[in-house]
Amino acid sequence: MGQTSKASTIPVLLRLPLFVQLMGAGAVAMLIPAIHAFSLNQHRVAQPFFYGAILFLTLSALIALATFRQPVRNVARSQLLTLVAAYLVLPVMLAIPLHEARPSMSFFNAYFEMVSSITTTGASILDTPRVVPDPVHLWRGLVGWMGGFLVIVAAVAILAPMTLGGFEVLRPTASSGGRPGSGAQLAKATEPNQRIARYTAKILPIYLSLTVIIWLLQVICGTGSFHGLMIALATMSTSGILPLKTMIDLGMSVPGEVVIFAFLLVAVTRQAIALPLDKHYLPSLKEDAEMRVAFVFVVVVPLALWFRHFIGAIEVNEEADVLASVRAFWGAMFTVLSFLTTTGFVSTDWEAARDWSALPTPGLILAGLAIMGGGVATTAGGVKLLRFYALYKHGLREMERLVHPSSVGGGGRLGRGMRREGAFIAWIFFMLFALSIAAVVVALAFAGLSFENAVIFAIAALSTTGPLVNVALDNGASYADLSVQAKSILIAAMVLGRMETLAIIALFNPDFWRR
Repeated sequence: MGQTSKASTIPVLLRLPLFVQLMGAGAVAMLIPAIHAFSLNQHRVAQPFFYGAILFLTLSALIALATFRQPVRNVARSQLLTLVAAYLVLPVMLAIPLHEARPSMSFFNAYFEMVSSITTTGASILDTPRVVPDPVHLWRGLVGWMGGFLVIVAAVAILAPMTLGGFEVLRPTASSGGRPGSGAQLAKATEPNQRIARYTAKILPIYLSLTVIIWLLQVICGTGSFHGLMIALATMSTSGILPLKTMIDLGMSVPGEVVIFAFLLVAVTRQAIALPLDKHYLPSLKEDAEMRVAFVFVVVVPLALWFRHFIGAIEVNEEADVLASVRAFWGAMFTVLSFLTTTGFVSTDWEAARDWSALPTPGLILAGLAIMGGGVATTAGGVKLLRFYALYKHGLREMERLVHPSSVGGGGRLGRGMRREGAFIAWIFFMLFALSIAAVVVALAFAGLSFENAVIFAIAALSTTGPLVNVALDNGASYADLSVQAKSILIAAMVLGRMETLAIIALFNPDFWRR
């Protein structure tokens, strides 16, 4: 009786299978670009989105009626498979109105665009975005924004109980019987939809409010209304999806970049929106492990880049320009944080450093930052800062033991677990990520790409940092020039990078299929 009354408090729509809910949300979202296109008198563009919303809402309702209250024998397996379907199957539905609105774009390219958006990768095949209607760009941004929200909810409501997605560092293998990703805790959940509903109700208002705040601040800073909205969607989701190629084309100002910089900190640590806003907020955030690691890289890497350009400026110019040096440092700091959070924004002052010193900035540094990634349970991709912190603490402890072999490490039970089992699993994930890069590079090489291009494309897809290709490669390579085989490989790599290797491996756990 207790379980029945508890389940009855969940709204009927939230008791439906998660994939049906995602289908319904995607269908409703199609109305937004349809309304925008109607307001611009672009009826040819509005029709596919409007008709698509009606069609897929009807289809979602029929599937909901067929699957309502259908028992789920294995919750862990069902929800992991739902996430895989959300990144591989759902983009088929999302690509249909995009393909109809842009008949010149093949359906496969539209599918690639939607997979890139929903995984918050931001890899685009649109080489001439100026000729693409604004409602199409809005649809790409909305899908990326919804994909970012899905990432957060899935992390805290699905992956966290399974000790996946970076949470295995905080709650090591002992919590799952020694097997990472066994899903023992989640399998015992009586009502998984209640957990998803609770986190959705908690996170969605914050996620939406922060997006609106960024939009308003961008408009105040002089960015146009539509461009400001696209920047807000891309910043909160860390998808980096823009209606134009670069922020320079958008006419981005320094105050606008400062706004983006401030809100990108949300992708550095989950504590940025989890901590209560009181007098203890800033001290608690300062002590957060992910924030401390990010602070080091956001300060040290720009200083190293600035010093390199400073040496070059001395050799080129007889006297250093103070304003040019400040602009170079800001451009480096903004771009470093952007790629650390796997967003891929490039500051308008990024090229100022090259003009100041006549030295190019190595794109490999940005690739390394993208691999490192942002915080756990955020929209950022990559290996995640918490895993690097666990490896760092383990390394410090091992060096201490070299000097004092009989010493006892502090930090309590959580600290000792992070340095032992947590660091062990973090190292396993890091090696799996490296092996994934190697496998994707080999596959892309067979698809006809050169080694340099294959490496950058592989890192961009697995770290969900699509704009990395445009910054790290100077040979003019782009996603539009890739073959169908290469794009198919990148689609699989983007899904693997967003789902994470441990979650995919968990699907092959025998415990998942014995129930």
